[in-house]
Amino acid sequence: MIKQQLRNKWRRRCGVATLAALGILALLAWHAPANAAEEASVDEMHTATLDENLFPSASKCKSCHEDIYREWASSNHAYSSISPMFHKFENAINSLAPTIGAFCVRCHISAGTAMGEPREMPIWDRSQVAREGVTCITCHRVSEADGRSNGERRIVPGTIFEPVFGNIGGDGVEQVVSDASSWKVATNEDERGNQIHTEGIKMTQLSQSEFCASCHQVAVNLGIKLEVVWEQYRDSPAHKEGVSCQDCHMSYEPGIAGVFKTGPVAVVDGRPVNPNRTRHDHSFAGPGYPIAHPGIFPHNPDAENWTMREWLEFNWREPWGDPDWEDEYEEAVDEGTRDEIEFPEVWEDRFDREEARAVVEYNLELIEEKRDLRQRVMENGSHIDGPFFSSAQQIGNDLDFRYTVINENNGHNLPSGSLGAQPELWLNVALIDPSGNNIWESGYVDSNGDMADQHSLDVLAGKIPMDRQLFNLQTKFLTTNVKGTDREMYLPVNFDVDQLPFLRPAAQPTTVINHPPFVRMEGRSIPPLGSRDAKYSVPGELLTEPGTYKLAIRMRSRAEPIYFMRFVGATAEMERTMNEWMMDVDSFTVEFEVGS
Repeated sequence: MIKQQLRNKWRRRCGVATLAALGILALLAWHAPANAAEEASVDEMHTATLDENLFPSASKCKSCHEDIYREWASSNHAYSSISPMFHKFENAINSLAPTIGAFCVRCHISAGTAMGEPREMPIWDRSQVAREGVTCITCHRVSEADGRSNGERRIVPGTIFEPVFGNIGGDGVEQVVSDASSWKVATNEDERGNQIHTEGIKMTQLSQSEFCASCHQVAVNLGIKLEVVWEQYRDSPAHKEGVSCQDCHMSYEPGIAGVFKTGPVAVVDGRPVNPNRTRHDHSFAGPGYPIAHPGIFPHNPDAENWTMREWLEFNWREPWGDPDWEDEYEEAVDEGTRDEIEFPEVWEDRFDREEARAVVEYNLELIEEKRDLRQRVMENGSHIDGPFFSSAQQIGNDLDFRYTVINENNGHNLPSGSLGAQPELWLNVALIDPSGNNIWESGYVDSNGDMADQHSLDVLAGKIPMDRQLFNLQTKFLTTNVKGTDREMYLPVNFDVDQLPFLRPAAQPTTVINHPPFVRMEGRSIPPLGSRDAKYSVPGELLTEPGTYKLAIRMRSRAEPIYFMRFVGATAEMERTMNEWMMDVDSFTVEFEVGS
């Protein structure tokens, strides 16, 4: 009994002491981790803020440079970090060549790389300025002129107040800064007003082609040159005539050198600065195009109300957010004539959907403007002559003819850009008989949208015949098989030797031979101001009816082949959008008579 009482007394004392100790520990634990976490989070926030302050976003430049921002927002430069195909390709190549590190993102995500963001960081977790790809500071915060390639160029860190570099100088900036209160601008953190850079410094190379070479002359780690635009330009008539990359690609008539505007580069407090300046187009027109969600690209400050992940849940192809559709939907649900849609949680509110729809519609307008620029730059840079017949036009006779494809661009090859798998540029020719039947065609595509060559899945499955007269200007990689001949491949990777290759630099002088062992390039593009004939022959057995025949031709352009997209793991939506953007150039039809 006594032992039991002592035991209970001891338990009570221990319990009180334990509770007290636990209470003290809990109190300490509550304070210590909280303080540590608070200190850590504060440090992280300070670091993040410092980084982003030292690398200002384009949206900060927008307040004074509205027109330039609008041009840039839908450009290929602005798209470089958003591109889903870039991320798919970059992940694929890093799985094969895991030692290349930040090689790709140095150009595509320049500010993020300068800020130390890891290569593998998802795009939706990156800073805003990193998501802007080739953004304002990528070019206008570069102070050193050099000829480095592969993106090895330094962005000068600095707050929004630090100097920027341009091709003229800083007269306009000086005018505004000298009377800051009148222009309602802030030249440091202590002042109120629109924050601006306080100096403009002339950077001569910014208006020279050498500046572009940094990211438009690229050799991958294997020692093969993936992008050779600079080399093509350096040996071109344009270079000899003193025409720069900027003269054509910043022209307001895409592909035609020197068509610039006159007007202010900046509008501050509603007042133009230097209204008689020469204006350059920051759209940088080219054949590329976006396949990203239109809520994510083009860049739009209003879209930043939602995260990238949230935008990916907004089904823009459905009429979500259209006011008329929303009225009809609510009425139908109230009447019980349709079921409620299970919207993602973030898009459950109608007003959020309508605001998002407004962003999407505005961005789609910018995309259509980009489509027009793309069409014009291609048509200004190429031309098709023909058809030229070389056989008698009679039923039962083979019909032999040719077209001449001309590269009217004096600056680089047609096509140019990233070589190998992309871009695609081919001829689609069809012969229609007097009854309106398509009796022969070359340049047709399979059910996936690919040309009917050896990469077509439908050709391999025997569903459609191979197009043996295909005229395709797409450059190809050729890999040497272990046994037999070379074969085409969409990466400079020889899977025939090793199914899981580990890519590393070659031991041979690849700078001289321009390819590593067992992999080489077969260039098919047309040099500046050059031409090439596309020859065709229609079997006479198809010409059975005398009368008026029609030959229709178009040049087709697409940024990526679908088989390559599947190789790197693209989604069905990516494939769909890629095909929707397929563009026809120099389309025309001629009529001719076939006698009996």
